Amino acid sequence: MGAVADMTELSAELVQARAAALRSALESGAGCLPAGGVDRAEAAIVKTAARTSIAGGHTVVALAGATGSGKSSLFNGLIGADVAHAGARRPTTATPTAAVWGSESAAALLDWLMVGARHLVGESTSGVTGSDVGPAGPHATVPPRATVPPHATVPQLSTVPPRAPGLELDGLVLLDLPDFDSHEAAHRIEAERVLALVDVFIWVTDPQKYADARLHEDYIAKLSAHNAVTIAVLNQADRLTPEALAACRSDLLRLLVADGVVDAEVIATSATDGSGVVDLHHRISAAVAGQNAAVQRLDSDLRSAATVLRASVADSEPRLDDSADASLIDALTRAAGIPIILDAVERDFRRETWARTGWPFTRWAKALRPAPLKLLGLNRDSLNRDSSGRSGVISVSDVRSVLGRSSLPPATPAARSAVELATRELGDRAGLALPQAWTDAVNDAAMPPGEDLADALDQAVVGTSLRTRNPLWWTVCGVLQGIFALTTVAGLVWLVVLMVLGWLQLGVEAPRLGPLPYPFLLLVGGLLIGFLMSQLTRAIGRVGAARRKVVVAARLRDMVSQVARDRLVAPVQEVLDRHRMTREHLEAAGRRV
Repeated sequence: MGAVADMTELSAELVQARAAALRSALESGAGCLPAGGVDRAEAAIVKTAARTSIAGGHTVVALAGATGSGKSSLFNGLIGADVAHAGARRPTTATPTAAVWGSESAAALLDWLMVGARHLVGESTSGVTGSDVGPAGPHATVPPRATVPPHATVPQLSTVPPRAPGLELDGLVLLDLPDFDSHEAAHRIEAERVLALVDVFIWVTDPQKYADARLHEDYIAKLSAHNAVTIAVLNQADRLTPEALAACRSDLLRLLVADGVVDAEVIATSATDGSGVVDLHHRISAAVAGQNAAVQRLDSDLRSAATVLRASVADSEPRLDDSADASLIDALTRAAGIPIILDAVERDFRRETWARTGWPFTRWAKALRPAPLKLLGLNRDSLNRDSSGRSGVISVSDVRSVLGRSSLPPATPAARSAVELATRELGDRAGLALPQAWTDAVNDAAMPPGEDLADALDQAVVGTSLRTRNPLWWTVCGVLQGIFALTTVAGLVWLVVLMVLGWLQLGVEAPRLGPLPYPFLLLVGGLLIGFLMSQLTRAIGRVGAARRKVVVAARLRDMVSQVARDRLVAPVQEVLDRHRMTREHLEAAGRRV
């Protein structure tokens, strides 16, 4: 018994682990699993928690059958006394009746089963016991549609069934259920409720109804996963000749196999002459002695629920790259107006190059034109400066706190269509080969609300520095232009002074270089060299503007890629991760040991 107890304890732990895996699958697959399968799984989880919390080693065996199959008579025959009422009027069983073997109280278990009529079968005395009679207590866990059966008082048993050699029935709770085909709807509902909770099924049929479609399609086939705790009984065998009995038994076996029952067995019985009752006693005894029928039933319920839900997930998930697709980035780039920004960056660099290194006498004209980036709301009048006083990079925090949003025009219809197409392609690629519910979830994740995505792109733009450190040659050329401008002014002033002195006839001669006086050389040389340098710096500025455009384009593309990862790829990947976790949990919950 110690080894059996260890095995039972281990199996209970396995069932609890299976229930935990199934619960995790329901959590990760929320919204993407079929409602019917979810309800079935939740019922199995609740049942497992309730059944495993009830102390004791009882095994609940239910006699279920159609009207007139003789299950109440067979119930009395197994007990050895007329406890269940059998008669000509149908139906005769309205509520379940329980017979309990052994001294251990089954009150908590029967409360959970909501069985009110309870009978204790003992070694020497039998009867109704005070502790085991009464309606279910308030702590019972049952489906909402069930009602507590009314208290049924049954006369004390006056006889004790003979104990055949080798029988071990201590811990057996035998139930006589209402007819599952009763014309009374309440009887059918009660039978189905209790069938969902018992450990062992004994399907009682007779030569007239053993092939009934309702029995096989609505009950045995649907509960075929519980073949380890399923027994079929062909009752009223005394009405058949040996040849007819063998034929019926063989045909019933064939039907059970067709229903999906593995290792099906049929026991022929007769409540009239008692034939086969001892064999049924021994089969029930074997289930009771194993002390794991309840665990097997719970395990079957959980595995069956997991198997049903497993059809709602694929065998694998598509893999997404860490980076977003290039076509998606291109579409978002156009939608964010980045080509306009890059054009403004290039023009802004050329404008500032002229302002810093252009001809001092004409550069002021450029300053009258507004900065291209300022027109887009992407410029700052005050720049951060380094220790040398040179302009640095705009602070991201300053941009966000002062600007908040850019003045970029809204995306064109063509750009919006390109984004929708790219996100749809992302959803299609990620949802490839997934069940429809998961595909819909992926598509929803891949297409967030348009305003949210637009705001995220706009914030990415205003949070990106559109400048680089000012080039050193700006300073060098600016200083040289200043020198040439001073030279020009000096030459001009010198010439004016000479002209005034000449007008005053003071006869002052200017030094010459050949035929050209120095003042003239200073004036013309300063103007010419300054002009030529401004043209050179303008050409260099165009090259520098193109380089800055490339640098800023890379920054902006990185920011757009981050938005795509955060707002599009990450939500899609989250759905795929949920699918993977659901699949793994369902496989763990449905895996046979």
